[in-house]
Amino acid sequence: MKKTMNIQNKLLPVFAIFLLGSASCSKNFLEEKPYSNYEAGNSDPSTIENRVLGLHATFGQLWGYSGRQGFLSCWQIGTDIANAGSTEGVENPFFQYADLNPENGGVSYLWQRCYEFINNANSIIEAVGDTNPKAAAEARFFRAYAYHMLVTLWGDVPLLTTSIKVPTFNYVRNSTVEVDKVIVEDLEYAAKELANVGQAAAPSRINKDMARQLAAEVYLRMGMRDPAYFAKAEAMATAIIESGSYKLIDSRYGKYLNEGGDAFRDMFRQGNMRRAQGNTEAIWTFEVEFNREVNGGTIDNPQHRRVWQPSYHKWDGMVNADSLGGRGNGRLRLSNFMKYTVWKGLQGDIRNSNYNIRRTTNYNRPNMTVNNAVVTPWSTEIGVDADGYRVAKGAGVRNVTIKTGDKVIPFRTDSLEVWYPFPTKWGGYDPIDDFGYALVKDWPVMRFGETYLLRAEARLRQNNLGGAAEDINKLRDRSFKDTRIQSGNTALGKVLASNMTIDFILDERARELISEENRRMTLVRTNKLKERIALNGDQGPANKITSGFQDYNILLPIPLSEIQLNNKEGEGLKQNLGYK
Repeated sequence: MKKTMNIQNKLLPVFAIFLLGSASCSKNFLEEKPYSNYEAGNSDPSTIENRVLGLHATFGQLWGYSGRQGFLSCWQIGTDIANAGSTEGVENPFFQYADLNPENGGVSYLWQRCYEFINNANSIIEAVGDTNPKAAAEARFFRAYAYHMLVTLWGDVPLLTTSIKVPTFNYVRNSTVEVDKVIVEDLEYAAKELANVGQAAAPSRINKDMARQLAAEVYLRMGMRDPAYFAKAEAMATAIIESGSYKLIDSRYGKYLNEGGDAFRDMFRQGNMRRAQGNTEAIWTFEVEFNREVNGGTIDNPQHRRVWQPSYHKWDGMVNADSLGGRGNGRLRLSNFMKYTVWKGLQGDIRNSNYNIRRTTNYNRPNMTVNNAVVTPWSTEIGVDADGYRVAKGAGVRNVTIKTGDKVIPFRTDSLEVWYPFPTKWGGYDPIDDFGYALVKDWPVMRFGETYLLRAEARLRQNNLGGAAEDINKLRDRSFKDTRIQSGNTALGKVLASNMTIDFILDERARELISEENRRMTLVRTNKLKERIALNGDQGPANKITSGFQDYNILLPIPLSEIQLNNKEGEGLKQNLGYK
């Protein structure tokens, strides 16, 4: 039987108590004896364990959200690396910036989930006191995680360090400096008290290296305000690197050795993504299972595949397939910068192989029905225009017959939704669910490859350009290993200290972490969002490209509902400048 961290069905009572406790201020209700042991202050070990698991459930609900299918796109489009495809709607103001306002559903959802993390973490911390440091450490990690997102994306935000027991409507904004003090205290505590990797209660439970990785990113953000923090960021990344617990994947491994692929691709295929499955880069893998196999194994209906992969199923001659990652919806598409510019001069980089950035495909429908008889292979006659694009039969400069196995000839407009180069990290096909509403696949949340990028950034900020180049070359040694062997040129892909700039490191993050990192957060914390939008480079329909960005859009608007609820004598929660 498969083992996984079953978090959904264990935690419903916890969320119910939280919602009930926030719904009424009736004195009688508050004084009633609880009907279960999930009382807010209960420190019984099993209760605390379930409440800690509830924080993992909130993480799954946040990034597995399907109520607005474009939510994941909000953190990628309107940046340097991605543009709109077949959008769902909630993400549109994140690239059509003139429409970004306090009533946007993506803004509200992230804000609400962050404060759900915080309130639930606060209640755990209060309940355990000094009696259960590991539970307190895990709760503090998630509180820090939530506050880091909040201050990165909104700036000054309300600071809550005690749990909400009755409805409260007078919150004001605390300075980022005040919030950062709590984040640092939480992560220092977590890094001290959490278990080492491989020794936590379950493989995807929070360990001390997850706290260190998050702390490195936090210190890099804080270093933009006070450069003294850059050394702290380097120290956190170095602690992970020198622990000896991780190794960059540079050779093929796992269950797909008999199929085409490469070492980088192997890391992102289900069944290969966990440490127990051979992934020596995994720091935090959020484990997901089919509900039909593990009760509560999937939370909501994760949309990653449908966001990142094109809707090739709209072509006749195509069927959903594991080799193409299953059925996508083409919610976003890579920018020209990400598809082409960032790879210039890097021929042979494994991260840009067709296994990792899929650029070409062939018709794969095996057969067709003609006069009630199955005919193999599938074929049809089409027109081709002077530029080589598909048109209706008879409408082009010539007609051709296409069949199973032939390279696809796209329509001119297909690059907006149906086919374009796409990262394969979120591919996953379930033959029992060909439509594929949910992606049931582990999530790579933190990876050792990023640790080197974080340290390179910290070293760059301290003017240690040689050290930064050394870290980037660790990634390049993996990325160019095969090409160097084939060519006999051991210098391929190597970088020099003179190459090191923050833009170079942001480019390298895009190459290494495309579709893994929250690109918007990265660009905001480095104060590069405005500059990097200009690199996007796409020309196309006005409703698909980034427009209207103003300086105040670096920060998001505080949800209007929060502004309206928190008004203390007219001096309550203030909106970020520029938003109405």
